[in-house]
Amino acid sequence: MPSLPVSTRPARRIASGHPGTAATFLFALLATFAGAASAASGISRGDRYAGEPWATRSPVLAQHGMIASEQPLASQAGIEILKKGGSAVDAAIATSAVLCLTEPVLNGLGADAFAIVYDPKTHKLYGYNGSGWSPRNRSLKQMQAEVKAAYRQAGMKPSDQIPLLGPLPVTVPGIVDAWFALHEKFGKLPIAEDLAPAIYYATHGFPVTEVVAEYWKGNWQAFEQHKGLIRDFANAEKVFLIDGHTPRQGEIFRNPDMAHTLTLIAHGGRDAFYQGEIAHTAADFFERIGTGPDYSDFADFRGEWVTPQSVDYHGYDVYELPPNGQGFATLEMLNVLKGFDLKKMGAGSPDTLMAEIGAYRLAAADLSKWYADPRFYDVPVKGLLSQAYADQRRKLIDLQHANPDIAPGNPLPYQTGVYPSGSGDTTDFETADSDGMMVSMIESNYAGMGSGEVAPGLGFMFQDRGALYSLDPKSANVYAPRKRPFHTIIPAFVMKDGQPWMALGVMGGYFQPQGQTQVLVNLIDFGMNVQEAGDAARWAHVGDATPTGQPAEGAGMVMLESGFDPAVADALRSRGYKVRVTTHAEGGYGGYEAIRYDAKDHVYWGATEMRRDGQVIGY
Repeated sequence: MPSLPVSTRPARRIASGHPGTAATFLFALLATFAGAASAASGISRGDRYAGEPWATRSPVLAQHGMIASEQPLASQAGIEILKKGGSAVDAAIATSAVLCLTEPVLNGLGADAFAIVYDPKTHKLYGYNGSGWSPRNRSLKQMQAEVKAAYRQAGMKPSDQIPLLGPLPVTVPGIVDAWFALHEKFGKLPIAEDLAPAIYYATHGFPVTEVVAEYWKGNWQAFEQHKGLIRDFANAEKVFLIDGHTPRQGEIFRNPDMAHTLTLIAHGGRDAFYQGEIAHTAADFFERIGTGPDYSDFADFRGEWVTPQSVDYHGYDVYELPPNGQGFATLEMLNVLKGFDLKKMGAGSPDTLMAEIGAYRLAAADLSKWYADPRFYDVPVKGLLSQAYADQRRKLIDLQHANPDIAPGNPLPYQTGVYPSGSGDTTDFETADSDGMMVSMIESNYAGMGSGEVAPGLGFMFQDRGALYSLDPKSANVYAPRKRPFHTIIPAFVMKDGQPWMALGVMGGYFQPQGQTQVLVNLIDFGMNVQEAGDAARWAHVGDATPTGQPAEGAGMVMLESGFDPAVADALRSRGYKVRVTTHAEGGYGGYEAIRYDAKDHVYWGATEMRRDGQVIGY
């Protein structure tokens, strides 16, 4: 396996978040707070006995079942469910529920969720889109007026972007719907048993982990700074503070309101959340504060089963869910990268990074124009994933010079398969069980802890996913009643020779296609193992056009983790990119978990993100 040309410094913990400098400053405040850099010391990481010296640990190996998540208690909950005879989906629900409690800085019961499930009985992949919609009673014109009023009342500079705080970005949560849809199709245990670990920890408490404590503190500082946008902040303070402060690392946090909500769901099923007491409480809250989803928005909502789509990358079939998510950006990147000999270029080399960054910028330009809710817009799926389209787009990449003028392509002619001559010219966890079922699932509030709005007695914050609508009437992603916004969270799955090969995800807003592609290239082109592929230093490109209507900022900027050889940064600068080498608590490099399946020996190989608090557990 070729060695990665990185520095001898150990990888450092980096705060995750939205990598785009074109994003609103408020998102940056919410997503990149992770505490001050620790003081330099005279000691660093020790040496490893095997594997790459820069890797943080060995992969975790097991035969019968495995959970890879960002929080050890969540992984343990999933393993307990597997040992009781639950399926990988039961384990996913248990893991998800505990993550909603233990990582409120990233997700919660007010969030959305997406999943890809491999079913060994049918040998098929199933996708579920659990993303919620906007209120039925708010038109585009009303939203535009309310956005202006919200900034004015908060004493902030007006913006044509929906604010991240307050009720305006709130969409109906889809995560509970996803639990029940998945459980109905693939569950083995009663859902009350799946939710029991989360109810226990919500009632009795749990010690807050290091990264979560840092995020919590940073998010709260952002809330305090801009709480003029939040209509009712007192409920959030009651639920998420301990004696007036955010929980410190190791401090016990309890959430009895969430325990009550989960108990209602465990006994009352999906209807308890969308048609029963919880829905009524939420609707009454939004009515009192003046705007937001009404009861019918909850009662009428349903997620949907969708068909994962794939491209072949060097013999590996990589699957993503279709829009309104950005998963196709990963597939577009891989289609473009097939035209480069990355293995020959070398892991971490300037040429490899120029190819990868260029591929992402092409995909990012497309997602800013073409990715939206397909119930409202005819997304040119076949064209976007056409290899012929990728071959044309690849011509815009020059490995020696950064192209400052990358614009969206035109995939429409490639929809039919008849191509014009000369035409030129997108919180994760994984589970696996003893039967071979594997789940890749991801869930998120969007930016940090969410909107700041908490209905009394429910114990969770509503997401701010609606900040990802555009207010431009010409945009495919323009706000509309009961429309789902563009989504950044994307589960991924890889098949090899008709067998499941890997369930994976890389979190971090717009960074996710960049992170997924880097991990896959590390695995497939450079032969790294599942842990090394995630530990390797990452780049992140910022300054791309977004589906919310923000334009690209020329060639943008490349953020590099400190593990790259300094010569790489110099080479990228000489080829036309602004470059920033980041340090502790800077940058947005996501969070990675994965489970790879060895079909020959029937062994699961698991890895989790060294940049987060996660843990892989197998048995």
